[in-house]
Amino acid sequence: MNIQRWIARREPNWKRLDALLRQVEKKGIASLQASEIGDLASLYRSVAADLARAKTNNVGNILVQDLQKLTSRAYNQIYQGSRRQEWEAVRDFVRWGFPAVVQETFGYTAVATVIFFLAGLIAWWFAWQDPVFLSLVVPEKLISQVRDRQELWMGSIVGIEPLASSSIMINNISVSFGAVGGGITAGAYTIFLMAFNGLHIGAIAALVAQHNLAYPFWAFVFPHGSLELPAIFLAGGAGLLIGRAILFPGKYRRADALKVYSLQAAQLLFGIVPMLIIAGTIEGFFSPSPVVPSAIKYVTGIVLFTLLVIYCSRKPFDNIQA
Repeated sequence: MNIQRWIARREPNWKRLDALLRQVEKKGIASLQASEIGDLASLYRSVAADLARAKTNNVGNILVQDLQKLTSRAYNQIYQGSRRQEWEAVRDFVRWGFPAVVQETFGYTAVATVIFFLAGLIAWWFAWQDPVFLSLVVPEKLISQVRDRQELWMGSIVGIEPLASSSIMINNISVSFGAVGGGITAGAYTIFLMAFNGLHIGAIAALVAQHNLAYPFWAFVFPHGSLELPAIFLAGGAGLLIGRAILFPGKYRRADALKVYSLQAAQLLFGIVPMLIIAGTIEGFFSPSPVVPSAIKYVTGIVLFTLLVIYCSRKPFDNIQA
């Protein structure tokens, strides 16, 4: 191989890659046009091949070192820069993307919330009036513990917090996935899950109130429920979004409506999972703790819910001003 002729033929590519890298290192990958990004990737592969050939043909240590530096710089920008952009996208979604999709789909979340609370109110009324109805909704073991021993069941969590917390997280995430996935039944299963969980909570609320245990019960629920219940409602809203796409595609073709609304549902689910992980941690370690006074638990729940509302009410321009 004529080394001088080979260098003269390949050197323009090296200089071109160096120029592109200087621009990216100074202004970021976004400063490149689409064609230049393609050139960057192509030149990186080409120069990497040149480096291998230079090592094989002993063209000189200085040239090999220069090509190594050039390929390393290109690798960092193409691969590590891509990962950095992915993390930036996640950061942007957390900061304002999730609040935006919550606001865009608020009507569906509101419907899911109404179904839950309406079912809860109905269950509370019937459970208060009829012990038979209560036994149909609440397990007999739990009823007897409250009625006969005048105690709640949360004490069983104390001592096994890590196991309980992980089990709670898995259960809540499963319910949320079920509520979202229930959208493929035209929303019927989503509605069922919202109503079923509402009935369960309403009946239990009547049971503890009848035996003067409402205050400690809601003290247990408030800290984690301030995140857990909104997450379930958001999951229900996501399921109703998919159901809407199937039943009422509107201006879209049904397939296109499914793509649009499923994307929003997926974005909601992406934000719901961290909420449920935090809620599960609180429910496993904080909510059942006998050391923490009930008043503190109520305050914690109110504060967490207030912060959640403020966060979900953020607008993109709030982020810009920050």
